[in-house]
Formats: sequence, structure tokens, C-alpha cells
Amino acid sequence: MKKILGTAMMSLFSLCAFAQNEISYAVSFPNAIHHEAEISMLIPNVPAGPLKVRMSRSSPGRYATHEFGKNVYNLKAFDQNGKALTINQSAGDVYEIQNHGSNVKITYTLFGNWIDGTYAGFDESHAHMNIPATFAFPVGMDARPRLVKFNYSEKQNWKVATQLKPMGNDTYYARDLQYFMDSPTEIANYKTASWEVKNPDGKTQTIHLIAHSNDEQKTIDNYATQLKKMVDEHLAVWGEFPVYDYGHYYFLDDVYPDNAGDGMEHRNSTSIVQRTPKIEGNESALLGTFSHEYFHSWNVERLRPKTLEPFNFEHSNVSDELWLAEGFTQYYGNLLLTRAGLKTTDNAVQTFNGLINAVLNSAGAKNFSPIEASRYAVFADAGVAIDQTNKVNIFTSYYTYGAATALALDLRLRTEFKLTLDDYMRALWKAYGKPEIAYTVPDLEKTLASITKNPAFAADFFKRYIYGKEKNNYEKLLLNAGFILRKANPGKAYAGFGRVNFNNEKVSLSQTMMGTPAYDAGLDIDDIILSMDGTEVKDIAALNKITENHKPGDVVTINYSYRGAQKTTRLTFAEDPALEIVSIEKTGGVLTPEMQKFRDNWLNSQIKIK
Repeated sequence: MKKILGTAMMSLFSLCAFAQNEISYAVSFPNAIHHEAEISMLIPNVPAGPLKVRMSRSSPGRYATHEFGKNVYNLKAFDQNGKALTINQSAGDVYEIQNHGSNVKITYTLFGNWIDGTYAGFDESHAHMNIPATFAFPVGMDARPRLVKFNYSEKQNWKVATQLKPMGNDTYYARDLQYFMDSPTEIANYKTASWEVKNPDGKTQTIHLIAHSNDEQKTIDNYATQLKKMVDEHLAVWGEFPVYDYGHYYFLDDVYPDNAGDGMEHRNSTSIVQRTPKIEGNESALLGTFSHEYFHSWNVERLRPKTLEPFNFEHSNVSDELWLAEGFTQYYGNLLLTRAGLKTTDNAVQTFNGLINAVLNSAGAKNFSPIEASRYAVFADAGVAIDQTNKVNIFTSYYTYGAATALALDLRLRTEFKLTLDDYMRALWKAYGKPEIAYTVPDLEKTLASITKNPAFAADFFKRYIYGKEKNNYEKLLLNAGFILRKANPGKAYAGFGRVNFNNEKVSLSQTMMGTPAYDAGLDIDDIILSMDGTEVKDIAALNKITENHKPGDVVTINYSYRGAQKTTRLTFAEDPALEIVSIEKTGGVLTPEMQKFRDNWLNSQIKIK
């Protein structure tokens, strides 16, 4: 009896402590037609001393900073008796209150009209909320639980979709600030389709497709069937599902042509924003974002770099490991759609072709390593800059760089060790993902050494291709699967102008890439090409025709204008460096049984038929 009474007293004490410390929000949308939300935050049991409240400058799933505070106004503070408190705005997104009581209420208006995975958007059709872009928070109280109540009774047919724990009465719970900030929320008259998945231990969980789109329910149901095939192939890689908090995972899909477009992973959900009129008729084109983001529920949400722990909401985390966290996810996002039969082998090959061209023919990959590319994410990941950067010469996206690295490692493991990249990912999951132990780059190398039983191979691979700038022999590796990597336009002249702008019969250049004929000729952004090889240039057809009439090694004179001054230079054509992947049988070669088996084991379904 004493034991039961003691347990009851402890539960009561925990509830009291929770009630004393929880930070509660209320959100309403009386002026949604003008993209505003009204938000209040009640902070109980405020410690003595100055209270600092702020908006986040970063967001889970993003790696650059974002000034969410710019859309906050009418911010006010009140004590427990409703008396207005004096606020000092010490920074654009920071508010300090020197004198206050034990309970403080903050109210403010938030403007939001950008529908993507990073920001917030409100209108008559929905409330689309990325939490860091929406909710202020008190500094130093990260461990406190959060409650948020959404008030939208005047909005007919709206309902809430979120990974937050439902508490009833449109109120939702998060255990702490980190979980709260990681929980995107969509309130709309959406359609949904759900299905159960079972882990090897027999426990079931539910996956939900939440679609705010102009589609019929039949389309949503059919799309969920495709997603189920995709999910099954993801499971085949990892061997088990993550344990989703509260037993649910949500695809929050917002589809409309005026959306900004995005995909943003979260612990038990993903926010997917797509720019088409509807899902119907665009199913195949939209699947890539779903596959990429769902792979993240293992890779980066639980199999997580130490550099992202804890996530800092005041500035961006610099990470060395995004080549794996994002790049390997990019590789699998495409590969698993092919294995599921939702994309063709030709689709997969086209994607691999783009990856290889990016790493072999870009200045960023030639001069910087995957780790260095990962570190640049703090500037590149939807970061905003009004001044020009030198990205074309110093940065190759860690998405493509990492995916090309994953492709090479997968093929090398299959060729040299009779293993696969799936084996490597499962080993990382077992060691770091499932127990949620944050990893470092040396941990990744150690795991590769463990599964190959060859520490020398692992050390060499990381030294040359992760820390270093060397590139794998893709031509040799792809041949194992019966694919030929070759020049796409052998013997064709190449100037390397890059993206060319045409306006009022003026041809102007964008930034040129190091190592191209245009760069070596001293041409760069805003140069206006007047004539080339004695021919006046007024449109792209003229530029292309001149190039087509020459061969690599030919030298032409270019007259151009920069800032009103006419200049002359000489450009030496190179051979077009573009590469292409072609199946050996399409070249007239022989696809051997060994090549066919290798290709099938790589690109076909990995689901074991019982």
C-alpha cells in the first residue's frame, strides 16, 4: 500500500512540476487573409534576473542562418496581473525584460507569406508553420516542456497535422525546445491516407500522407500506394524502421504552383512543399523529394553527426559530415525509387551521370574536399546574400559531391569486398543511429574498416576521397555493371561560357568557371560579347554556330565590352568535357552474365520475398 501511495505521490509531484515549468503558446489567425498570426507565450516560474526572449536564427534541417525575427512586430510583455512590462530590444531578434514577476506573458504579431520548409505562411486556405520561424522562446529554458494551442474555429474544415503529441482540444505537447522546434505543423482542409508498417520485433507504427492540394481523395490514396512501395525499399536498406515518437510518421505535403518549393526533414515527419498545380499527373516527378526526406528519418535524424548536437538556434552549426548526412541521402533517394519500380534504370543512370559530371568537371570539386564542401553549407543552404560570391569556383554542393562519393563507395564495396553500401549504412545504424550516439568523421572511417575487415582500405578511402580531393575511377567502376562512361561530345569545341544572358540583342556572360577557355581568356560576369571570330553576336544561335564551326585547339578573337570599355581577347577552344553513361549493350558491346548480375543486385528490389 505504501508503495502504491508513494508512486501516486511521485506522479502528482511530476504533474505539479510540469505545470509549473511548461511554456505554453496560443496561436490564432484573425487576419490570415493578410498573412498574419497572433501569438502569445506564457512563461511561468521565471527565474530572478533579466529575462531574455528571442526568435531563432536557424532551423533544424537547414544549415545556414535565417533572420526569422524580421517578421515579428507588436511584441509586448505583461506580468501575471496584466501590467505591461518594459522591453529593451537589444538586437533585431532579441528582447530583454529587466523587471518582471514570476509569470510573464509575451504577445506578438507574426507575418508569414513564404510557403517552404523553412519559413511560415498564413492565408485563407491554411496555416503553414515551420516552428523556428513562428515561435519566440525564452533563453536558458530549453529543457522545459512546451504546450501549444491552435485556435482556428472560424476556419471551416481546418484540422491540425503535426508530429507534436496531441493532448486534446487542439493542444499539442513537446518535451523540450529541441523537439518543439523540430515539429513542422500544417493546419488546413487537407486530405490524408495512412498505412501501418511493422518492425521485425512485431511492433506496428503508422505512416500518414497529409496532402494540402487540389486533388481528389482517389489521387491521394493512389499516391500513398506508391509511397508504400518506396517505404518498403527504405526498410530493406536499414533492416528496421526507426521508433517514431508516439508511433506515427507524417509526410506533410503542400502542393500549389505559387509555393516556394522545398523538402525539410524532421524527427518524425517531413515538410514537403511542391510547385505543381496538383499531385495528379505529376506523381513521378514529385517522388524524389519524398524518398530523400524519408531516408533522413534514419540518416541525420537519428544517425546524426556530433557537429549538429545540440542544434543551435542562435547561429548555424558548422558540420564536416554533410557529404554523408545529405549526400548519401541524395544517392539513396534516387536509387530506392528505381528499386521500387517507380523510376526506370535509365532514370537512375541519368542521375548518376549528373553526379559524375558535377564532381569531375566542376572547379569546386577539383579544388575542395567533401568535408570543405560540407563546411560551406553555412553560406550555401538557402542562405541569403546580396553580394556576389565565388561559389562557381569554390563550391560543389555536398548533396551532389556526397552522392557521387556514395556511388563510388557502393560500387567499390560490391567489386572489392562483395559488400554493398547498404551493409555500411546498416553498420552505422547499429553502432550510432539506433542508440542515437552522435558520430564523427573518424567514427565513419572506423565503421568502414570494421565491415571490410580492411583498415588500410578505409584509411586510404577517407584520406584520398573525404579529407582529400582525389576522385574515384568511375569509368572502371561502372563497367562492372555494364555501363560505359565516355565523352558525350568527343571532338566538339567547347568555350565554357556557362549560362549566357540575352537582352535587347546584347549577349552578356555570367560568372565563368576556373579552367574553362572563357575563364582563361579573361572573360567574366557582365562582359558583353560583341563579336566572335569576326561575326557579330546578338543571340544564342549565333554563339552556338560559331562554336560548332570550330574544333578543339582553334583560337578565335573575341571583342567584348565591360563597363562601357571595348576590349579584345583570344580564346582557345577545348574539347567538350561533358560525360555520359551508356549501357554497354547500347554501344554494341556485350553485356556479360556477370555484368547483368551485378546490375540487377545493385538496381533491382532488395525486398526479400518470404
